[in-house]
Amino acid sequence: MDKHYGRRQGRKRRIFGIAVGMSAVLAFFVLRIAWLQLMPASPASAQSGGMKREAVAQRERALVLDTGRGDFVDRSGLALTGDTYEALAVFPLQAGARGSEAELAKLAAALGMKREPLEKWMSGLTEPVFWRKSGEQEPHRLSTRELRQVDRLHIAGVRVLPYRSRYPSAFEPKHAIGYISQHPELLQAKFAEELSARKMKLTDRIGGAGLERSLDRLLRGTGATSVSYFTDGADKPLAGLDMRLVSPDNPYYPLKVVTTLDLPLQNAIERYVDASGLKQGAVVVLDARTGDIAAMVSRPRLDVFALGRPGTDLANRAVRAATPGSIFKLVTEAAALEAGRTAENEIFECRGEYGRYGLSCWKEGGHGRITLQDALAVSCNVAFATIAERLSAEQFAVTADKLGIGRKIGWSDPEPFAPLGAPLRLLPEEEAGTVFARMPDRRDGGQLAQTGIGQRDAALSPLQAANLIVTLLHNGRVTEPRLVSEIRYANGQRLAALPRQASPSRYGAIRPSTARALLRGMEAVVARGTGRSIRQGAWAVAGKSGTAETVRAGAARNNQWFAGYGPVQAPRYAVAVLAENRPPGSANKATALFRGVMDLAAAREADGAAQHPAAAR
Repeated sequence: MDKHYGRRQGRKRRIFGIAVGMSAVLAFFVLRIAWLQLMPASPASAQSGGMKREAVAQRERALVLDTGRGDFVDRSGLALTGDTYEALAVFPLQAGARGSEAELAKLAAALGMKREPLEKWMSGLTEPVFWRKSGEQEPHRLSTRELRQVDRLHIAGVRVLPYRSRYPSAFEPKHAIGYISQHPELLQAKFAEELSARKMKLTDRIGGAGLERSLDRLLRGTGATSVSYFTDGADKPLAGLDMRLVSPDNPYYPLKVVTTLDLPLQNAIERYVDASGLKQGAVVVLDARTGDIAAMVSRPRLDVFALGRPGTDLANRAVRAATPGSIFKLVTEAAALEAGRTAENEIFECRGEYGRYGLSCWKEGGHGRITLQDALAVSCNVAFATIAERLSAEQFAVTADKLGIGRKIGWSDPEPFAPLGAPLRLLPEEEAGTVFARMPDRRDGGQLAQTGIGQRDAALSPLQAANLIVTLLHNGRVTEPRLVSEIRYANGQRLAALPRQASPSRYGAIRPSTARALLRGMEAVVARGTGRSIRQGAWAVAGKSGTAETVRAGAARNNQWFAGYGPVQAPRYAVAVLAENRPPGSANKATALFRGVMDLAAAREADGAAQHPAAAR
């Protein structure tokens, strides 16, 4: 019995020992795994690392395809912003994880480069990017040939994806639309709450000018569309996950802003002024029937990829005030007719010298005996200085205000614009211009005479000059030039309409008879005055030329102007042209440009009539 008992006890001790040993081994592995998970990773090699970081970690490499910002279209629905095309996206991966050198060589050949620099560029990536050719500002637009060759390849972390550029490649960005950029100061001023809530960052791009700025809050949308490429902790592709598209699920955004611009006309005018050598200046084309802005061109051009680069200009000169010269004589004549200080048939004597203030007529020897209408036609300084001295500063200022001069005239909503919850001015950079820098304390004949011919403190913008013509065509009723007609949701539903509206002066309007007298005078300008050179063209036109003396960098320069309308019998467009910083004594470039712009407008109307004959009738 003792013998059997001893054997049983021995077996129990052996089993216990085995159990203790197994427990010790298991405890060792548990502790080892815990140590590997919790202790810092060794940096010995690119492939080493803690279990916590490498065994189960995955990285989501996101690349933005579309910011989700709202877009602009012209009056016919043609895109002014937003251009989607195929581009090559490259995601960062570990060296050697992309594939064979042969495949990379084929990709390099398709892109027109050698394998080594392409592979070096790829290996240096820390974030996903779109590939750009040297010198390109935006991701390279893959050609049909390049797409066909790239599609045959199978390289990890390399994909052809749709990229949405803000600026279409078919034409230049427009000053009226504006640009987006990083602007921390403006962002802090406009989006303080969003910054505090961390919904925005100081590095975010916002509207910096034009409609991009005035409508920025509406254009921001609800988020970007991006694509994610998954890798493990060692930057190797994760089999089976590949890519995931992330996009806001909102049928109402991004918004679409419908402008009043006529894109074909706008682009044609831009090409024309560049071919004609306009270096500084602007062209504004308004629909004579509605006052809507059909085209707005400013030079130097806008470079949205290198803001402020020499030879370019951020400023929209179409809404910036400049010395007007003789086109201001329209205001002077209106003020004198309204005040009863002259009449169309009054006779003036011009011998070339005014006799006071060092003022003379541009024509040596003068114009002789001349009526007021002919004085406007030939732009006689003596006649207009004479009637200007008959007026008071108040009569000048009041008439200018009645005509929409000396105040901002672009479309605005002083009440909170419903979608924004705040007042809205479509062209935030617009300048009001001036008649007098300050109202004189006493009567100053020299100041009045110089103002009467558009010098001294007088300043107005090309937009105001074109709108002045529309005002006269509407018998003195001032309209607010409109650049946007409506804003629509992504599904086509209307969010807001921006109606045409008048901008009456607090002093009332000029008499229709005054407006008609000025229109007759502008017809005489082209028929027998300073605009005789532009009589021939597609349409019969009328208008007023002007040359203002200025100083730039200490040198005498001229602002050359022409503002008018056409065709005379049934006005379709009002146009103002400003050619700035011109050499004294040079031919009036604005007059020639006006004729060319009117011919382009006539051709555009003919094209429209041919495409839509029923509407033309």
